[in-house]
Amino acid sequence: MLRQTLLFLSERNDLKKVLFKLPYARGMAGRFVAGDTSEEALAVAKRLNDRGFRVTLDLLGESVLERAEAERAAAEYAESLAEINAHEATTTISLKLTQLGLDIDTDFCYENLLGIVRQADELGNFVRIDMEDSEHTQTTLEVFYRVFERYRNVGIVIQSYLYRSEDDIAGLVEMGAPVRLCKGAYNEPASVAFQDKREVDANYVRLMKMLLDGGAPTAIASHDERMIDATLEHVSKNGISGDAFEIQMLYGVRRDYQRQLVDNGLNMRIYLPYGSQWYSYFMRRMAERPANLLFVVRAAFGD
Repeated sequence: MLRQTLLFLSERNDLKKVLFKLPYARGMAGRFVAGDTSEEALAVAKRLNDRGFRVTLDLLGESVLERAEAERAAAEYAESLAEINAHEATTTISLKLTQLGLDIDTDFCYENLLGIVRQADELGNFVRIDMEDSEHTQTTLEVFYRVFERYRNVGIVIQSYLYRSEDDIAGLVEMGAPVRLCKGAYNEPASVAFQDKREVDANYVRLMKMLLDGGAPTAIASHDERMIDATLEHVSKNGISGDAFEIQMLYGVRRDYQRQLVDNGLNMRIYLPYGSQWYSYFMRRMAERPANLLFVVRAAFGD
């Protein structure tokens, strides 16, 4: 019930306006958001690099309905890529297609994405396309397929709670496409997604094995030790190289565990969001893990 409530609130723009005015709201979000600017985020990224972590930068924002906003987002990503290159940071970028105009016009979004991926290719960098709610899954994949035909420095995210994901993974493995596998963070109906956590987890393990056995460049995006243990067990039993995959976790979540995995020699990448549009992202992090909410409440009251 708490998860459903928080996911519902993550879509409430009226609540966002109220929360933005609270004196400690931005500070609470700081646990999970690196800063408002790419410069602030890159400074955090460099510190993480120095501690042995890879990073992917994500400019927060989605559901853009004005072309000018989408063009600004594309320009900001281009600027981030240039800054990453100048600072020689070990970081890629992640983005959402609705931020680049997917809800405005598919071809317009494609051109914005293509320009970013082209620049990343010239700089020897990589772009990950985040997956959004199920209403955008098919169009997101279609745009990805178009760009992947031209550039191979681009990957996609697949969510294990969707029924369709097994078929999507099969096609992506055949293409040799890089895939980040996550459970999913949106409030999806039973018509398209598993509702039982055990079914989501079982599908996650099934999809993980499909990716690794198929040789696809794989990112295991989870804070769930059982999913990571299942991955490591499968890798060990089947002689899969440690370079064939990496673990990915969100900034600010399970930091001790992240450190442990790096100390054990695993490739670990931190998903590092930044930007002023942090509300929806922040609320979804609360929904994903109740411990995050407890931490924020304690911090707000100085505990």
